[in-house]
Amino acid sequence: MWDNLFAAANILALVMWAALIFLPRWPALLSAALYLGVGLLCFTYTVSLAGVLTGFFVSSGGNSSGMGFGSIEGIRSIFATDAGVTIGWIHYLAFDLFVGIWIARDADAKAFGRLLQAPILFATFLAGPLGLLLWLIIRERRARAGGVRSNLRVPR
Repeated sequence: MWDNLFAAANILALVMWAALIFLPRWPALLSAALYLGVGLLCFTYTVSLAGVLTGFFVSSGGNSSGMGFGSIEGIRSIFATDAGVTIGWIHYLAFDLFVGIWIARDADAKAFGRLLQAPILFATFLAGPLGLLLWLIIRERRARAGGVRSNLRVPR
C-alpha cells in the first residue's frame, strides 16, 4: 500500500510542477495545481496520518516503540517505517508545491520573466527552502532597487 501511495503522490506532484514551470499560467491551471495538486496531497496526508494514528492502517517496517517528535531518536523511529516515510514525503510534496504556486503567482504579479522563474521553481521543487530563499532575495533586491512592476491594475 505505502509503495503505491508514495508513487502516486510523486506522479501527481511531478505533473503539477511540470505544468507550473512549463505551461502558460491560465487561472484554471493555477487552480488545478492548488486544489487538485496541493489539496489532494493534503487530503492524502491527513487520511494516511489519521489511519496510522488510529490503527486503521498498518505502519509496516521499523519499530513503533519510541516514536515521537521530541527527539532525534523519536523522529528516526517514525521515518524507519514505510508509513512514516510516505506520510512525511507527502507532507514535503504538499508544502513545496504550495510554495511553488505562491512564488509563480508572486513572480507573475511582479512581472518577472518565466526564464528567471524557471530555475527558482526548479530549486523549490528539489529543495523547497532553497528555492524560497532565492525568491525572497531576488524579489527584495528588485523592490529595493525600485524596479517592482506589476501586471495588476488598481481600481480607481
